[in-house]
Amino acid sequence: MSTAPETIYTDSTRVKCDGATDIRAGSGYAPSALGHPRVWLEIDEKGYVECGYCDRRFVLKGGPAHDVTGVNPAVGSAQEEGAAG
Repeated sequence: MSTAPETIYTDSTRVKCDGATDIRAGSGYAPSALGHPRVWLEIDEKGYVECGYCDRRFVLKGGPAHDVTGVNPAVGSAQEEGAAG
């Protein structure tokens, strides 16, 4: 069974990804040392973009790929974390 890629909702059409955003620094190493090279990605008319390194999916809030129920056939299944219901 495959898992859906990590989905990050954003207000910006230009996003950066280094694959280590959620990894804390410590013991003398930087978080990006555990990720991948930082890349800048542009969300287009589809309303989302996927990182070619780590498969994170960045979805534009309110865009064509953002569905408040968390399921959009064009994008796949996702849950918006931290959303007030």
